[in-house]
Amino acid sequence: MALSFCGSEININAYSVHNGVLNNGCFVDALNLVPHVFLLFITFPILFIGWGSQSSKVQIHHNTWLHFPGHNLRWILTFSLLFVHVCEFAEGIVSNKMMGTNHLHLYTPAFMGFVAATTSVVYYHNIETSNFPKLLLVLFIYWVLAFITKSIKLWKYVQFNVGPQHLRFCITALLVILYGLLMAVEVNVIRVRKYVFFANPQKVKPPEDLQDLGVRFLQPFVNLLSKATYWWMNPLIIGAHKRPIELKKIGKLPIAMRALTNYLRLKDAYEDQRTAVDPDRAPSIWRSMYRAFGRPILLSSTFRYLADLLGFAGPLCISGIVKYLKVEKDTTLDKDTLGETHFDVHFMSSSKLLQNTSVLAVLLFLALILQRTFLQASYYVTIETGINLRGALLAMIYNKILRLSTSNMSMGEMTLGQINNLVAIETNQLMWFLFLCPNLWAMPVQIVMGVILLYYLLGWSALVGASVIVLLAPLQYLIATKLADTQKVSLEHSTDRLKKTTEILKGIKLLKLYAWENIFCDSVEETRGKELTSLRTFALYTSLSIFMNAAIPIAAVLATFVMHHFINETGPTPSEAFAALSLFHILVTPLFLLSTVVRFAVKALVSVQKLGEFLQSDEIGDDSWRNGDMSASFEPGKKHLGVTKAINRKQPMRYQMDHYEQPTRRQTRPTETEDVAVKVSNGFFTWGSNLSTLSDINIRIPTGQLTMVVGQVGCGKSSLLLAMLGEMQTIDGRVYWSNKNRYSVAYAAQKSWLLNATVEENITFGSPFSKQRYKAVIDACSLQPDIDLLPFGDQTDIGERGINLSGGQRQRICVARALYQNTNIVFLDDPFSALDIHLSDHLMQEGILKFLQDDKRTVVLVTHKLQYLIHADWIIAMKDGSILREGTLKDIQTHDVELYDHWKTLMNRQDQELEKDIQQDSQTMLERKTLRRAFYSREAKNQIDDEDEEEEVEDEEDDDMSSTTNRRSEIPWKACWCYMSSGGFLMCFLMVFCKLLKHSVIVAIDYWLALWTSSKTNQTALDGGWSRGKGLNDSDRNITLPTPGPLGAESHSHYLLVFIVLCAAGITLCLITSLTAEFLGLSAATNLHHNLLNKIIHAPIRFFDVTPLGQILNRFSADTNIIDQHIPPTLESLTRSTLLCLSAIGVISSITPFFLVALLPLAITFYFIQKYFRVASKDLQDLDDSTQLPLLCHFSETAEGLTTIRAFRHEARFKQRMLELTDTNNTAYLFLSAANRWLEVRTDYLGAVIVLTAAGASIWSYGLQSVGLVGLGLTYALTVTNYLNWVVRNLADLEVQMSAVKKVNSFLSTESENYEGFMDGSQVPENWPHNGEIKIHDLCVRYDPMLKPVLKHVNIYIEPGQKVGICGRTGSGKSSLSLAFFNMVDMFEGKIVIDGIDISKLPLQTLRSRLSIILQDPVLFSGSIRFNLDPERTCTDDRLWEALEIAQLKNMVKALPGGLDAVVTEGGENFSVGQRQLFCLARAFVRNSSILIMDEATASIDMATENILQKVVMTAFADRTVVTIAHRVHTILKADVVIVMKRGNILEYDKPEILLEQEDGMFASFVKADM
Repeated sequence: MALSFCGSEININAYSVHNGVLNNGCFVDALNLVPHVFLLFITFPILFIGWGSQSSKVQIHHNTWLHFPGHNLRWILTFSLLFVHVCEFAEGIVSNKMMGTNHLHLYTPAFMGFVAATTSVVYYHNIETSNFPKLLLVLFIYWVLAFITKSIKLWKYVQFNVGPQHLRFCITALLVILYGLLMAVEVNVIRVRKYVFFANPQKVKPPEDLQDLGVRFLQPFVNLLSKATYWWMNPLIIGAHKRPIELKKIGKLPIAMRALTNYLRLKDAYEDQRTAVDPDRAPSIWRSMYRAFGRPILLSSTFRYLADLLGFAGPLCISGIVKYLKVEKDTTLDKDTLGETHFDVHFMSSSKLLQNTSVLAVLLFLALILQRTFLQASYYVTIETGINLRGALLAMIYNKILRLSTSNMSMGEMTLGQINNLVAIETNQLMWFLFLCPNLWAMPVQIVMGVILLYYLLGWSALVGASVIVLLAPLQYLIATKLADTQKVSLEHSTDRLKKTTEILKGIKLLKLYAWENIFCDSVEETRGKELTSLRTFALYTSLSIFMNAAIPIAAVLATFVMHHFINETGPTPSEAFAALSLFHILVTPLFLLSTVVRFAVKALVSVQKLGEFLQSDEIGDDSWRNGDMSASFEPGKKHLGVTKAINRKQPMRYQMDHYEQPTRRQTRPTETEDVAVKVSNGFFTWGSNLSTLSDINIRIPTGQLTMVVGQVGCGKSSLLLAMLGEMQTIDGRVYWSNKNRYSVAYAAQKSWLLNATVEENITFGSPFSKQRYKAVIDACSLQPDIDLLPFGDQTDIGERGINLSGGQRQRICVARALYQNTNIVFLDDPFSALDIHLSDHLMQEGILKFLQDDKRTVVLVTHKLQYLIHADWIIAMKDGSILREGTLKDIQTHDVELYDHWKTLMNRQDQELEKDIQQDSQTMLERKTLRRAFYSREAKNQIDDEDEEEEVEDEEDDDMSSTTNRRSEIPWKACWCYMSSGGFLMCFLMVFCKLLKHSVIVAIDYWLALWTSSKTNQTALDGGWSRGKGLNDSDRNITLPTPGPLGAESHSHYLLVFIVLCAAGITLCLITSLTAEFLGLSAATNLHHNLLNKIIHAPIRFFDVTPLGQILNRFSADTNIIDQHIPPTLESLTRSTLLCLSAIGVISSITPFFLVALLPLAITFYFIQKYFRVASKDLQDLDDSTQLPLLCHFSETAEGLTTIRAFRHEARFKQRMLELTDTNNTAYLFLSAANRWLEVRTDYLGAVIVLTAAGASIWSYGLQSVGLVGLGLTYALTVTNYLNWVVRNLADLEVQMSAVKKVNSFLSTESENYEGFMDGSQVPENWPHNGEIKIHDLCVRYDPMLKPVLKHVNIYIEPGQKVGICGRTGSGKSSLSLAFFNMVDMFEGKIVIDGIDISKLPLQTLRSRLSIILQDPVLFSGSIRFNLDPERTCTDDRLWEALEIAQLKNMVKALPGGLDAVVTEGGENFSVGQRQLFCLARAFVRNSSILIMDEATASIDMATENILQKVVMTAFADRTVVTIAHRVHTILKADVVIVMKRGNILEYDKPEILLEQEDGMFASFVKADM
């Protein structure tokens, strides 16, 4: 057929213009082409030149991203324009078909308009990014021209009475309106930017965040299209594949999202509620949240409503398509019915539009795309707001913590636990509530709309189905609350289990030596049993909840159609049935979510109440005499003008950050005398209660001198310091500070407080680093030897998450911090309490007398060591909270002789202790030794690759990019296999089988429905009762069978019966599958934990030396928790959504095989989306986790060190740190949620494409299958959109969670000790070893085959009943020898024979249960005293009392409540170290073995206890063989034989008397050194 622009009918002269030019329709259409062509001609060269010059278009830096006014409106209008052009084009094609010849003018203008509109938006975007508004003039001209030409066309239509009843008229009118609006937008840009027609164009800078290159979160700045599809995330997510995302990559937060900005917003809203009328009224947190963050929530709710309404388009379009397919096939094309002609061309009528199936299919596609875009936008806005709120709340809580009154903390009104909960739990609860709150008001609307539509489709029977759903909703809420309760219970049990596990791991050496592993293992298993019981309940409720979710729609459909059958006596038509089916699916989601939302709302109410109480709690007194005047005065009555003024909205915020609440210097205040640094006059101070702790205090602290505060324990010395620092509440009196003193005080608290930072950062504490000063301080505190032991020197992390230092080391670091600060005043609160005598002297001489006094700094020293009083310039003696004496030592000597004498006797006593102390090998040496041991084992750990971390590092170093990328995107199959096999193969098989069966039944239900409804339409059609062209409303409901013969009724009842049976089967299978999935998870969790515990408890002792305790504990806490509670639901959800998607795709393909062609490209796209997303999501998840911990630690750290921070006046620095940490964590979280949106938008669009292809395939290939099946296919295609992104999200989650299984699995491969031995336990005599004779023959021992031997060819013979002493330097192999007796180390040569039996052949249980040992560190377990002495419950009470009597503990235990059943707290903290050591002695005595080994048992106890020990060994153990490994040589002078060891060899071996005679011998030199 010939193509011609105006058509080539014979009878019509299309080109004549004798009626006037504009009256020729073809000419008007040609006129409409002009603007489009004009635009294309002008813009193409500009775009090409632009693109040529910026070949790296993508790399253009985003500081030029600037939005012109009306940016978003322009994008929306352009999209609408494109849509209308498509409609115009389609209408033109349809009308063209009606004509005899081709009329190109019907659709070419529409096509060109589409191209031009696309070009206009590309062009605009490029102008905007390069900020060159002059070129916008082109667009302005285009809009004007297009507006004029379209208006002419519309005017002509009106003239020739073409009206709204014609589709083309409506389209033209719409285009006129859109062009007009776009023209207005363009005029507005000219008005604002003045780039043309005005003399001085406005210079505009891009937003300030973008001038800062660190901001990588671009969501607020990109154009509308990129905002909606998260296009700007592409480089990040695809780049993650090549190298992991690090913190640097995600940069900083935009200013509007930073915690400081949001804190100020929330705080203003909070403080504004304090009115002048009643300043004490507590402001409402809800109201302040609404004022600060209400607008974005409203915006999000609007998006949500739009999305929900668009969601209903799906079912309606399906019903339309199914209904009109039949009509279209049956009608023949009658020209007269389809409209009329004007201008010699055909016009289509408007009412026909929605009866065209292709139109409906496209509409369905567009509705889905829009719905998903709005939904994701709504999610994003709420999440961003939630994150902002959390940042604001954290800053608010932190500010409050810094001002909490100390009494609150110490009197236990505010515990650390409560504060940690506020930070970790309550803020997150509120954030989650904010995420979900739009659902609260969107869901009811959705439910009501759904029910109305159902009623409209199916009449009364629909309400029955809906009521089923609504009635079951409370049940779901009930299950949800039950779930929360069960989780609480299981949490308690798991805390309990962790406590027990920790205790076992800390005392593992003792357990192994005493062969008690199994007893303790059983106690953990018992707690685990309780935990599993509650987990079982949890699993039951979870599976019920999943079951409800799956079964409710089936039940509702069943109820509806059965009712419909009885009311109407026929089944519904396919169009009604499938629309109803998808409506039920839509309805279930809000009802399921509603229960969750309500639960979160309840939690949020509780959280807000807690927060309110916290924010109203007492604050520290307003000590303006010290802060000078804090730039933000926090008195509740006044509005804090400080902050709001400081942050000037016009000025960029960056410059303000430095001034953020910096306390100014102390005000100068004239005082009488300049030589007094601090003066307290007539002070009464209290810790919160009205009783004064300190009363009638009148003291002065002289400037530049050393003042000492002494007195008994508990007389208020520390309180005095704190009162001067303003930490206590003042009842009466004043504290004056002289004006020369800087605004901060260096303060070392009695309880040492460390930051989680390096040693160096702990000492410099924010002051500038000066090498010389730093070195002097380290030497004064004798920290150098300790630092040398640390793995990275002074760059080692210490503190809570770092390396555990001993008390003395921690205290010296705190003192060093106080010395290093450049302040005039130094307060030291009992710095010697944890130090031994050598260190105290050194610190006193070098640190306090030399370092501080040389600087002429004022020092206040609280101490118990009276021998230092001679150094004091001024002494304050206290008693019972008041001052006893004040003056120099001379004054006191002359005026208060009694006190002076009292001091003298005390000093003598201290001197005697001093002598004893010097005899001991100092405590510090011990501390250093434990530290050295810890690291010795860690270095060894680095040689052996423990866990798979080393291997991973090697992989990372591999330069071959592709191999790393593959590793990162692989699914951890090995871990999955391990998990499944732990769950048991029967359970796995059952779960898979049930799942497949359930999904097949569900497909069968829907398929049967399709057959049933189609059978009805076929009969109707046969009877010719089809009326054509009825509107939607009076649909096929009024068509009944003219002859309802017996055939109809019977077939229907048999359809009905099968339908009921299938539904019942489906519901039962839902229950069974949800149960199998949960219980598979449970059995896996049970087995994994059981195996882990047994492996670890039976591992060789070397394993505990090389594996950090924290790492083992992590397996039992975090990883076990993931395996218990997180993997099962994820696994369930993953299998369910995958099977749903697969069954849907299967159904569609079987109905319309054409669909398979389109499936391949879709599948490939999907594969790449999920591959990229999983890797990026994992990285972002890790970042989120790793940035959260420092934040929580910073909070608890601040709460612990409040007094120190406030004394140093470092509040501002800590606030700054908190804001940085919060922002970092929020950045990671924002990126994570943006990545989730990125994925969901993409999978949703894919889903929409699937729907479109399915609909298109059905329409084109219709005729091969019944209408019902088309409906079935489309309903299934709709469900795919919901489940595609769940498949990927669950995959990503499962991958992260499987790493827990992987970690646990890596521990399961540890070698166990050889418990069996080579001879049977029954062959060993009952009373072995009866004599206690020990022969050691050529013994070589090493800790690990990789390491050097620690004992080399040792030969010893010990007679029965001998007392043997072994001594030697640290590391000479003494302790290794003691471990060799118990076969704890690798004896690779030689043997130890005890009473004729080679111990390496014995079962370990037998060997270790027959020997006794007392270890250097006393270990007690929580429980009763009886349990600690005899956990096996084999001894009588008399025996236990006898043992206690020998250990001199009987009287003390008798005095305790409960006697033998008295409580021992964790680690035996309620007894002194000496008492604990004596308990260990009693424990060794209870076990009646003829060989006792004492491993440096007297190292950590005082003289008195040691003497008891020596006596006991001589008397009670007279007939037993005792091997003593000595730390202090004088303990073994009375031994029968002494062995001196050096470097794993025996150096001297003889009676002590003989050895002492050898002047130059090793032993003799030891004894000399020890005297």
